[in-house]
Amino acid sequence: MSMLTIRRVATVVSNYQEEVAEALGCGRSCLGSCCLPVSKLPLYEFKDGEEKSIKDGVVRSSQEEPEFSFLNNLLLGQWEERMNRGLFRYDVTACETKVIPGKYGFIAQLNEGRHLKKRPTEFRVDRVLQSFDESKFNFTKVGQEEVLFRFEQSNDDMTHYAPGSPVTDDSKSPSVVAINVSPIEYGHVLLIPRILDCFPQRIDHGSFLLALYMAREAADPFFRLGYNSLGAFATINHLHFQAYYLAMPFPVEKAPTQKINMVKGPPDYGVTILEILNYPVRGLVFEGGNTIMDLSDAVADACIFLQNNNIPFNVLISDCGKRVFLFPQCYAEKQALGEVSQELLDTQVNPAVWEISGHMVLKRRKDYEDASEEYAQRLLSEVSLSEERFKEVKVYVLEALGLQEENKCSQEETGQDEEKEAHYEPPHSPLSAPRFPQGCLVSQ
Repeated sequence: MSMLTIRRVATVVSNYQEEVAEALGCGRSCLGSCCLPVSKLPLYEFKDGEEKSIKDGVVRSSQEEPEFSFLNNLLLGQWEERMNRGLFRYDVTACETKVIPGKYGFIAQLNEGRHLKKRPTEFRVDRVLQSFDESKFNFTKVGQEEVLFRFEQSNDDMTHYAPGSPVTDDSKSPSVVAINVSPIEYGHVLLIPRILDCFPQRIDHGSFLLALYMAREAADPFFRLGYNSLGAFATINHLHFQAYYLAMPFPVEKAPTQKINMVKGPPDYGVTILEILNYPVRGLVFEGGNTIMDLSDAVADACIFLQNNNIPFNVLISDCGKRVFLFPQCYAEKQALGEVSQELLDTQVNPAVWEISGHMVLKRRKDYEDASEEYAQRLLSEVSLSEERFKEVKVYVLEALGLQEENKCSQEETGQDEEKEAHYEPPHSPLSAPRFPQGCLVSQ
């Protein structure tokens, strides 16, 4: 079958992001405080429960698994409707994609236009936490036609959908799901928690729980959510998660893991923490939890520790919200210090959550045609913390969760050093700081 190539501008996530000759004003029905409070956007309300069934457009409580996910069908139907209206910059389904031969099965995609007409966005890569700047592009400037629906928790034990619902006093700053007009894959959307509060790109407990709820409600193992901190290739400092469908496992989802056994910790909330093995990027995996909030709080606490200690990181939410991968990373630090080879820099690949997970988005045909497992491993090895630094970060992340890892010798003596294949169903001293040149800025 013949393959087609498209041109794209990957860093533009909204049709309102680029400069325009004339100010459009509030008459364009934006998501700002001028227009959103008087709007009527579609509303999906999820319930705080584990079971649901769908009948006549209303999702009702049930002990049986639903035959399909209402949210999944709603999202894809709305997304395709926006595609038919021509709101995307290109047809993402025409992108060339291939699996790179090798043991990892890295996935390569060609996007030759990714570096064309790129609007530079400057952020300090030596600061994970930065104040919101309303003068820069943010999601309140997005047009309402780019919004698929609001995504809110219901006030009862039911899940509801309304094609047009006014913003009420209870939801003056709604959470919304919007298209990414330069999608990486099919169904690529943005989840923007409490949009009018204009949170900077930083994890908090409520927003991370919202992302896990979205993964659960979609109920599709091919639908994953991702998060990039500042310093880890987030390019918009307005709190958001990304999500898209990829009908194959990400390589990191197939990587073996090893359970981290603990000698002390808080009451058992059912969350298991594992370490990724035999993968180019070192990271942690969080699984289980007696409730969805237990898992969410554990991951959010780890992320909050990293961002408060100025350690860039990426997060992948997988397996319908049942597994969460956490990757502290240092590529931008190495880039700023001139420690990344020019060969890798020439590919213009910024390794964010999708690339770290094994989905390589390449901008030049030569790089796509020459893509090899050796290249992907070299790129990702520059992303990963060293073994020594990762061990240090892991200790402090666990301490932040009130946990302490069992001594390795004790694990070997008791036979508890458990390694398992990945399942895929469709001390108190300060941490060492990243080594950035003073006042370093990198254009992303």
